[in-house]
Amino acid sequence: MPESDSVVYELSDGVATITLNRPDAMNSLTVEAKEALLAAVERAKNDTGARAVLLTGRGKAFCAGQDLREHADSLSAGTGLGNTVRKHYNPIVLALTRMPKPVVAAVNGVAAGAGASLAFACDLRIASEKASFLMAFANVGLGSDSGASWTLPRLIGHSRAMEMLLLAEPVRAERALETGLVNRVVGHGELPDAARELAARLANGPTVAYAAIKGELNFGSELDLENALEMEASLQDQCAETADHVNATLAFVNKEKPVFEGR
Repeated sequence: MPESDSVVYELSDGVATITLNRPDAMNSLTVEAKEALLAAVERAKNDTGARAVLLTGRGKAFCAGQDLREHADSLSAGTGLGNTVRKHYNPIVLALTRMPKPVVAAVNGVAAGAGASLAFACDLRIASEKASFLMAFANVGLGSDSGASWTLPRLIGHSRAMEMLLLAEPVRAERALETGLVNRVVGHGELPDAARELAARLANGPTVAYAAIKGELNFGSELDLENALEMEASLQDQCAETADHVNATLAFVNKEKPVFEGR
C-alpha cells in the first residue's frame, strides 16, 4: 500500500480498520485519496491477519464524496470528470462488495454522494445518532454513481431510492434505521466501541461461511430461482468441507462454544 496521509490502515485482533483521514475536508475524495482507499481495501483483502474490515471516517464526517475543489479545477482545465468513475470509484465499490470478508461501515457523520455510496457497498452499516445520508448528485447536475443505483434500491426499495436521488434531501440516522438504510444506530460517543465490537464479532466468526453468504446475496438477486438454488448448493458443498463447519457441528453436539479459524 502506497504511503498516504489521507487513508489510515490499522490491523488489530483480526479487524482491519480503514479510516478516511481528511477531517478538515470532511474526508472528501481527491484522486490521491481514492487511490489510497482502493489500495487499503485490496490490502485488507490480501491481509491474512484480517478476518473482518471496518470502514470509517475521522472527524465530523464519514465522507462527503468527491472533493469538489479538485473537481472544479478539472472542469476549469477542460478534463471534466477525468474518467474518475471508471478509474477510481467503480474499482473501490467492486473491491468492497467482492471482499471475501465481512465489511462494516461505521458512519460517524455526514455521508454524501459517493461517500454514502461507499457505506451502501459495505455489508453492515452502524451509524452515530449524528449521522446523515445525502444523495447529493442531482444538486450538482449529475446522475448517481459508485454503485448507488444498484445498492440503494436493494437496501430501501425502488420508491425510497428514487426519492433520495431525485429530491437530494438528507436522511437522518433515525429515519435511516426505519427504512433499513442502516442496521444499527448508537449514541455518537458510543460509535467507535460499538462498531469495533461488531467487527470483532464477525472476525471471530466463520469467515468462510460469511464469504459464501455474501456471494449468495450479492448474486442471488440477479438469478432465477433454479440458478440461485444451484449457487447455494455449490457454496454449501464448499463450506461443508471446512474445518470450521466440522468443529462447530461437534461443538454444538457437545454443548461447547465453537472456535472459528476461517479454514
